[in-house]
Amino acid sequence: MPKLTVDDLKTIKAKHIPRTEFSDKTYLLICGGTGCHATGSISVKDALQKALAEKQLEEKVRVIETGCNGFCAMGPIMVVQPGNIFYQKLSVDDIDELIESHIIGGKPVQRLLYKEPRTKKRIALQTEIPFFANQMPRALRNKGLIDPESLEDYIARDGYLGAAKALLEMSPQQIIEEVKISGLRGRGGAGFPTGLKWEFASKSPGDIKYVLCNADEGDPGAFMDRSILEADPHAVLEGMLIAARAIGASEGVIYARTEYPLAIKRLEIAIAQARENGLLGKDILGSGFSFDISIYQGAGAFVCGEETALMRSIEGKRGMPRPRPPFPAQKGLWEKPTVLNNVETLANIAQIIVNGGAWYASVGTETSKGTKVFALSGDVNNIGLVEVPMGTTLRTLIFDIGGGIPKKRKFKAVQLGGPSGGCVPERYLDTPVDYEAIAKVGAIMGSGGVIVMDEKTCMVDMARFFMEFIQDESCGKCTPCREGTRRLLEILVRICDGQGQPGDIEALEELSQVIRSSSLCGLGQTSPNPVLSTLRYFRDEFEAHIHEKRCPAKRCVALLKFEIDPELCAKCGLCARNCPADAIQWEKKQVARIDKEKCIKCLTCYEKCRFGAIQ
Repeated sequence: MPKLTVDDLKTIKAKHIPRTEFSDKTYLLICGGTGCHATGSISVKDALQKALAEKQLEEKVRVIETGCNGFCAMGPIMVVQPGNIFYQKLSVDDIDELIESHIIGGKPVQRLLYKEPRTKKRIALQTEIPFFANQMPRALRNKGLIDPESLEDYIARDGYLGAAKALLEMSPQQIIEEVKISGLRGRGGAGFPTGLKWEFASKSPGDIKYVLCNADEGDPGAFMDRSILEADPHAVLEGMLIAARAIGASEGVIYARTEYPLAIKRLEIAIAQARENGLLGKDILGSGFSFDISIYQGAGAFVCGEETALMRSIEGKRGMPRPRPPFPAQKGLWEKPTVLNNVETLANIAQIIVNGGAWYASVGTETSKGTKVFALSGDVNNIGLVEVPMGTTLRTLIFDIGGGIPKKRKFKAVQLGGPSGGCVPERYLDTPVDYEAIAKVGAIMGSGGVIVMDEKTCMVDMARFFMEFIQDESCGKCTPCREGTRRLLEILVRICDGQGQPGDIEALEELSQVIRSSSLCGLGQTSPNPVLSTLRYFRDEFEAHIHEKRCPAKRCVALLKFEIDPELCAKCGLCARNCPADAIQWEKKQVARIDKEKCIKCLTCYEKCRFGAIQ
């Protein structure tokens, strides 16, 4: 197949009619991300294609499987274009009605439209749904709009024009300067200026240099990088190509965890397409510059998200961090100058080159430019992938975009920055999202995981949960992290089990400071954050566990005694019908009673009782 030229890129773009505008075809854009696959989108897609064939509508209506749409809680999702009609939670049983009413009759199916959780209002247009209306997609600009397995779809959305400009019109130093002007900081967690990192690597001597993409996100509740790779893999390849030109690299590696099969599959397709069309390989776009990319699959070790551990893993060694300096820009993969950026960082690069660094820097705060992608999850109505300008408040993120807390419960805290982050309480909800402001309240930006917690969350148990994860994922190379996190976990487990002792809080604080100041890598240095932030804002819960043997959130089962208040019991039997251990004795119109010997303290009755009778 002939290699593409810059003129070919422009021709493909010129011929493309945006699906959101007037078209002689109807497009059914069905979400094909991992989340929607898990809820049945593949079956829905097959049913759509079968029904369209039976009604001989294939010439007028086209089904396109996109990547992740972003609104994960509503899957399977489909958007009808033109018209921008958003359908949620589809099933195979809905297809006939949808085609008859909407596709043939022109009337959207009301019951399948999005229902706003607070007003209960049905909203048809995707752009009017608060979850989407309050976002600013840049790294996610193609989500839900293109077929991720179509190179032509990507080119039609300005794809590879940034690479063409970088290769044919700009010097390596001009590329670096544009990225520096943009103010783009690494989106993997550390927030180091991207242009500065590239400049260090470009000035390092050596004929062999590498560009690496870190796609090894392992934080609980994080799915930003996976979703970008599933929805827009060429954006990451183009970003790597531009980075390679800037530092003079000829080889790139994407380090993706094996648990991301769909992302890896689409990356493999995109790499093959780019090679076949001359966008990777020798003499790219006639520029004389050569660069190629391969994929390395990691085994899922959290520590391999740390750059030096990642590089050791690619080299076939055990993934363990090494001391720095020297930094990877001087000695990285195979001891050669190396630039490593995460998926989201690279997905922004081509747009910065096309539109200019000043365009990117026009959004955000003084020290944190551009937008940030977050994975919003936990006790929040609208779980999904969110991209907002830096400086957006946590309140906007959780309540305006996230739709607030379900079941009319109260907000308690939000965990930012993954297991090495911190919990932020309600009084700091108006904190703007940027690197410095988040650090001031005891958390970190991290890669973008946002876990919302309601009033029924025990903060001691939450600290235990994250410390258990961190301790299990410690590589064990340095004593402070290996032994210190184990000791922290032992104390937290003991407190949750009702065996807390005076002095435990002081021991947690002292240990945390030692681990923070003496661990080798960023994982160890930030590992005490969940403990320190919960102690900072929820110290009273620790004290209640230790001194009163009481869990205020009623979550630590070792501290709970289950009884039914006869004054509050509605005699409905709901608790008895839902008890998995048959530990609740109840007869019609009688107060229920708990058999303590059978009770397994699973909290099911407490969750199901609508009258607060379970004490």
